[in-house]
Amino acid sequence: MPHHPSARHIIALYDRHARHWDRLRSNHFNDRKWIERFASSLPPSSGVLDLGCGAGQPVAGAMIEAGHAVTGVDSSARMIAMCRERFAGHTWIQADMRTLDLNRRFDGILAWNSFFHLHYDDQRGMFPLFQRHAAPGALLMFTSGTGLGEALGEFQGETLYHASLDPQEYANLLQEHGFEVLDHVVEDPQSGGLTIWLCRALPC
Repeated sequence: MPHHPSARHIIALYDRHARHWDRLRSNHFNDRKWIERFASSLPPSSGVLDLGCGAGQPVAGAMIEAGHAVTGVDSSARMIAMCRERFAGHTWIQADMRTLDLNRRFDGILAWNSFFHLHYDDQRGMFPLFQRHAAPGALLMFTSGTGLGEALGEFQGETLYHASLDPQEYANLLQEHGFEVLDHVVEDPQSGGLTIWLCRALPC
């Protein structure tokens, strides 16, 4: 299925507006309950892979405050530079999440408000990557849309691309790649209308 041209420009858009995005996001944490639930459900001092970590606040910061060791990945050099300034004791990698292969496994994987910027086929391709980086029993949490389709938002006067698969396809992909769904909440009114998937990697 052809995708909207703006899907190709997400990386450059976030890099151009990194400082402005950081100011907005750092002071906007209405999804705190999910991030704190995720952090508190992990074993102490867990390794967490944060895919699309942005500038590290507030999500990675909450993981670090809870005592976890974060490996953050973002395609924006400016975002990663801000992470390194804030949290020097953690690992920050500038990379495209779609091609990531760190040759290690994590206790927790987040793709929070990031994975849904990918086109359908790229989203499908992330599930083997989640599986490859998940330790047995690892938690995976990501946000999606409510049904198959593309949605175009706007940030700083530029088109901001989002896409979603059908919920049943997400459920099938999770099962095929060794995850069970612990919770799936559609348009959570307490978290700004986010649609959330919380999953666990089954033992091998």
